[in-house]
Amino acid sequence: MSTVDIKRVVIIGAGQAGGETAQRLRQGGFEGDITLIGEEPLPPYQRPPLSKAYLLGDLSIDRLFLRPASTYQEERIAFLPSTRAVWIDRANKRVRLEGGREIPFDALVLATGARPRKLPLVGADLPGVHVLRSVSDVDAMRPAFVAGARLAVIGAGYIGLEAAAVARKLGLEVTVIEAAPRPLARVTSPEVAGFFLDEHTRHGVRFVLGGQPALIKGKNQVTGIALADGAEIAADIVIAGIGVTPETSLAQHCQLEIENGIVTDEHCRTSDPGIFAIGDCAARPIAHFDRVCRLESVHNAVEGAKIVAATLLGHEHAVEAPWFWSDQYDLKLQIAGLFQGYDRLVLRGVMADRAFAAFYYKGEKLIAVDAINRPAEYLGAKMLIQTGRTLPPDVIVDTSRPMKELVANAR
Repeated sequence: MSTVDIKRVVIIGAGQAGGETAQRLRQGGFEGDITLIGEEPLPPYQRPPLSKAYLLGDLSIDRLFLRPASTYQEERIAFLPSTRAVWIDRANKRVRLEGGREIPFDALVLATGARPRKLPLVGADLPGVHVLRSVSDVDAMRPAFVAGARLAVIGAGYIGLEAAAVARKLGLEVTVIEAAPRPLARVTSPEVAGFFLDEHTRHGVRFVLGGQPALIKGKNQVTGIALADGAEIAADIVIAGIGVTPETSLAQHCQLEIENGIVTDEHCRTSDPGIFAIGDCAARPIAHFDRVCRLESVHNAVEGAKIVAATLLGHEHAVEAPWFWSDQYDLKLQIAGLFQGYDRLVLRGVMADRAFAAFYYKGEKLIAVDAINRPAEYLGAKMLIQTGRTLPPDVIVDTSRPMKELVANAR
């Protein structure tokens, strides 16, 4: 498909990935039709602050928006809020909307995101049981976030721990229930997980590790959680943070290749060359790591938008290594790279100082860093991974030398 043949781009999904794609196409000089379809009533907005500043009440809703709502009309982007796409006709290149309207496309971008997993338990639909994925989710739970209320968080991933930190700041009693033997078990090392466990415990969070919820208790409102071992945890609010499922139903119906997300090539093209997939719903080759996987992050959403816009405009785009972050209390965790498969962990700095970096090696190669309140280490490691360079562990641990100097001399 030649870029000169593309006059109409339709984007399904108006989250960060979809919104960024529309903007980057227009800013890059695309003069054709752009249609952005979103199921939520709001224009594209940031999700990471939902479990932090927005839940805390420190950020107004308009500050979540990626761009003012008026921007879409000004830039001739047809934004369709509160609209659901129900069918993709690949042969005739049309998207059907709920209600019957059809929109033709030359290129289609699937940015359908992911949906939070619901608790597979009796009582999971009781009032007071929440997931945390959208503005409406936070708006529904925030009135109950008052001092003295009892919050139970099921799942000790980033979302769950961020919500727990906000709740403690607001004076709630917090219990975190995690089936694994430690928090953050899927996303970091035992050492870093242990640090965050200690920090949350110091702030008054109670943990039930290895806990298996069996039943959500209550009649007209949640009152607690019964565990498989017979223990009970009283709760006025429950947040389920047990992960997400990529939204692939449209792609499945039109028989695109699916494997833990919509499978794409390095240009974010699906098994149909006229259809792209980006963001949480897509599994793409990850630069610098020689693997195809699905990443849930702002960086992945923006990177996918950059790749698709460049491809449709006939431009080149240098792909970055993955990065992530999480804010909990006064701790800023910044992550570069992918730690899976590491065989050596080296600490720069001291955990007790609450400012250190964990460097992950596979053989002699640096593959990732977890930097807690150490932005220079994060930026330095990110640059090393990006350029395929590394630093020996005995050099990394020498805190007498600034990270910037070490990176400058790395090979």
